[in-house]
Amino acid sequence: MAFRKIINDPVYGFITIDDELIYQVIAHPFYQRLRRINQMAMAYLVYPGAVHTRLHHSLGAYHLISSAITELKSKGTEITTAEEQAAKIAILLHDVGHGPFSHALEHTLIEGMHHEKISLLIMEELNKQFDGKLQLAIDIFTGTHPKKFLHQLISGQLDVDRMDYLTRDSFFTGVSEGVIGYDRILKMLVVHNGELMVEEKAIYSIEKFLVSRRLMYWQVYLHKTVLCAEQMLKRIIKRAKHIKAAAPPSLHKLINEPENKITIAEFCSLDDFDVMTAIKTWCTHEDVVLSTLCKGIINRQLLNVKYFAQPVDAAFTAQQISIACNQFKLSNEEAAWLVFTGEAVSSTYNFEDERIRILFKDGTVKDISEVDNALINQNLREKVKKYYICYTR
Repeated sequence: MAFRKIINDPVYGFITIDDELIYQVIAHPFYQRLRRINQMAMAYLVYPGAVHTRLHHSLGAYHLISSAITELKSKGTEITTAEEQAAKIAILLHDVGHGPFSHALEHTLIEGMHHEKISLLIMEELNKQFDGKLQLAIDIFTGTHPKKFLHQLISGQLDVDRMDYLTRDSFFTGVSEGVIGYDRILKMLVVHNGELMVEEKAIYSIEKFLVSRRLMYWQVYLHKTVLCAEQMLKRIIKRAKHIKAAAPPSLHKLINEPENKITIAEFCSLDDFDVMTAIKTWCTHEDVVLSTLCKGIINRQLLNVKYFAQPVDAAFTAQQISIACNQFKLSNEEAAWLVFTGEAVSSTYNFEDERIRILFKDGTVKDISEVDNALINQNLREKVKKYYICYTR
C-alpha cells in the first residue's frame, strides 16, 4: 500500500504527506521543535490569535510547493521524482534554523548568525543522520542545483514561503489586508528559460500580493506596539548578557558564556519556552532594568512608543531619560536601556534586488514594475522609513 498521511490545516484544509522520507524528516526532533517556536514572535500581544508556530508555516509552505510543482509539471516542466521530493524537504526545513521567537531574537541570542545559515548547518547534520538522502534538498536550498526555478520556489521574490506567511499571518491575526490570491498565482506559474515566472494573466494578482505585503508590514509586523515589545525582548537578552544574569541550564551558555560556541544539538534544544521561563524568573531580579523589562513583557505593561516622520528630537529623548532616571532611581546609562530610539523600514518592491518576471503571450518578458499601467512603478521605488522612540510610562 502506498504511504500516505494527512494533516488537517486550518488554512488549507487537508495537507497530504505521501513520501516516507518526508514523513521521517517531519517526525525528527529537530523539526518537531518548530512546534515550540512562535511564527510571529510578540505579535500576539497586539493580535491575540497570532499564536501559530513555525511548524504551521513550514507545513503550509510544503503544501503550496506541492501544488506549484504539480502545476509546473502539467505545463511540461521536467521535474524528476527525486527533485520533487528534495524540493519539498528543502521547503520543510527552510526555517528550521530559527531560534526562540524567530526574527525578534535573531542576531541577539546567537550573534552574527543568520537563521538561513543555521538552517543549512542543521540540514547538513540531518543529511548525515539520513545517510546522505538529503543532499539534493541541500543543493536546491543553496541554489547550486542547475534547475534554478526550484530554488526560486523556495527563496525568491515570489516564493511559497512568502505566499504562506502572508496568507497564514493574515488568517491568524484577522487582518484581511494580507489576504492574497495564492491559488491564482500558483496556477499562473511557469518556467521560461530556466527561470520561474508568472503568466500575463496573473499581473493583478502579483500586484495585490505586493500591496498586501506592504500593508501587512506596517499594520502587523512593524505595528508600533509589536515593534516595541520585540525591542524590549531583545533588550532583555542583551541586558541579561551584560550583567551575566543567572539563567536556566538551556540558556546558560548563551547568556553567560557567549564566546563559547553552542552545538547543533544544544541549539535545537532551545525554544520559546526556555526564554519565557528565564523572563519569568528575571521578573524578580535585583537588577531594576532587567526586572522592569521582564515584568513589562509578562504583564503586557509595555513601554510607550511613538512613530515620527523625522529623526526623534534629541531634547525629547534626553527628557525621557531624565524622567526614567528619577522614576526608577537609575543612572543615565541604565535609563538608556529603557529609553531608546530607532528606525523601521519597509518597501513595497525593491527595484535593485527584487525580480518578478511576467511572461507575455508573445514570448516577451518584463519585470512587474515595467508593465504598462503597473501599480508597482517607479513612484514606489523609495523605502518607507519611520523613526521611533520607546520610553517609560
